[in-house]
Amino acid sequence: MSKFIRNTTSKYKFGAHVSTAGGVSNSVTNAFNIGCNSFALFLKSPRKWVSPQYTQDEIDKFKELCVKHNYNPLTDILPHGQYFINLANPEVEKAEKSYDSLIDDLKRAEQLGIGLYNLHPGSSLKGDHTVQLKQLADYLNKAIKETKFVKIVLENMAGTGNLVGSDLHDLRTVIDMIEDQSRIGVCIDTCHTFAAGYDISNKESFDEFWKMFDDVVGYKYLSSIHLNDSKAPLGANRDLHEKIGEGFLGLEVFRLIAHNENLRGIPVVLETPQDDDTGYGHEIDTLEWLETIDDENNKELVAKNIKLQSQGEKVRKEQAVKFKVKQARATKSPKKRTLVKDEVKSANSITSQLTKKRRTTKK
Repeated sequence: MSKFIRNTTSKYKFGAHVSTAGGVSNSVTNAFNIGCNSFALFLKSPRKWVSPQYTQDEIDKFKELCVKHNYNPLTDILPHGQYFINLANPEVEKAEKSYDSLIDDLKRAEQLGIGLYNLHPGSSLKGDHTVQLKQLADYLNKAIKETKFVKIVLENMAGTGNLVGSDLHDLRTVIDMIEDQSRIGVCIDTCHTFAAGYDISNKESFDEFWKMFDDVVGYKYLSSIHLNDSKAPLGANRDLHEKIGEGFLGLEVFRLIAHNENLRGIPVVLETPQDDDTGYGHEIDTLEWLETIDDENNKELVAKNIKLQSQGEKVRKEQAVKFKVKQARATKSPKKRTLVKDEVKSANSITSQLTKKRRTTKK
């Protein structure tokens, strides 16, 4: 029996990114076994452009398990697109290759009855940023016309410069160019937000960010949340996920999330680095516990935050030193940004984290 029981009273759809090893239908069981009320998965290998198509038996099994475990694929499941899809790439051949992979992903989602699809919006690289945003929007419009119902959810990013989405205005610009805006949404990643320079680590700054989000993008487009603490400091532009409470964000931001009414009813998905699925189960339990804590000075909350901060102290110090060195170098001799390389490195790291063989909790 699983040691984690799915919470039926929580007002939030807390969940995690789970494995599809052995077949995409296994993701449903893996999610249920760690108490997920929503979950994410890769629809195909994130390391290959082309993967085998699903069999009808596997599609049917996926749908049957969703019914059995009471997951609504239209609203509770958030597949993650391949990291190397870049529809904003100024090199047409590469952009077209990305589009082909996107369409394959979207059609897989619709085969499974899934209504949401998370996508990193890419990078304009050496192209004109405004022009490449238009190209991105054109591809998204084309993809929407070629599919039936799946909503494309653009994720905010950690970098700056030519990386699309670290500035909320990029997301708004793209949305404004989408013809059917009922099929476009936004995912806010807590680590990316912090790394991009938006401080959300305390109630005042947290509230300021969400007001800005509503002013610039609009809550009507908020379709999901990715929950990650950050190994890197505020504004470091490094996409380095950390277990909740162990990074620079600390536990308070996750308590605030567990009390933000605007985040109810959408997938709120963990992508933290875990050795096995039980780690996600424990973090989901923590999030649901935080939902019951109204006072930021609660003694148990303070004690837990101190413990988690202690566990992540070494990594935070290492990253703080690296950030200071980077700032010093930038001040002495400004150099051309290498955001594309940094983003590829971060994507490879997170891909390894989310696809590595983990011990799963058996039922």
